[in-house]
Amino acid sequence: MALFQQVTENLDEEQVEKTLSIFQLIKDGGIGGQIIIGILVLLLAIALYIYFERFLAIKSVTKTDANFMNQIKDHVSNGRLDSAKALCIQENSPGARLIEKGISRIGKPLEDINTAIENAGNLEVYKLEKNVSVLATIAGAAPMIGFLGTVIGMILAFHEMASSGGQAEMGSLASGIYTAMTTTVAGLIVGIIAYMAYNHLVVRTNKVVYQMEAKAVEFLDLLNEPI
Repeated sequence: MALFQQVTENLDEEQVEKTLSIFQLIKDGGIGGQIIIGILVLLLAIALYIYFERFLAIKSVTKTDANFMNQIKDHVSNGRLDSAKALCIQENSPGARLIEKGISRIGKPLEDINTAIENAGNLEVYKLEKNVSVLATIAGAAPMIGFLGTVIGMILAFHEMASSGGQAEMGSLASGIYTAMTTTVAGLIVGIIAYMAYNHLVVRTNKVVYQMEAKAVEFLDLLNEPI
């Protein structure tokens, strides 16, 4: 019975020793590993901020009045251009701003109106995509930064082996190696999150751009209708 208890205690001690702690891994990673992890945490915070800020901004402009274009057609057809402009200002969406730009050019050649709408559309797309490219940069840079931390950790581990004349304990080397690998894991996690956030924002932005193009085409068709 005493022997069984002793064996159990030894197994429990080994299990405790092999338990991984993220904070302990970061702490044992040395100043280099801690700097890399700090950079990755900062990049993650930036990525999350950009994602939620852009997501809320894009979401706010996707809510449009389904009867908006019908009202625009009615105002323009009856010559109430000021009322049409006021309606666009009230709608306050990228598509409405394109229509407002087109209304302000009524009376000029259709080609000039089309050019004005296209230029306004480019500005609206630029506003929608503000800082989104930073997410793509983080998605690509974070895994490389994490891998850099791992390479630095491996160099330090092998330097320790060389300094000890090849007599370094395998336990200490293994500890240093898996501690260094945590930077790669952290980099991949940050990269994956940033990549998914970027793609989601691209899909949402494309939806808004499609709505803008549909409204612009509908408005130009209205101007082409015979009086």
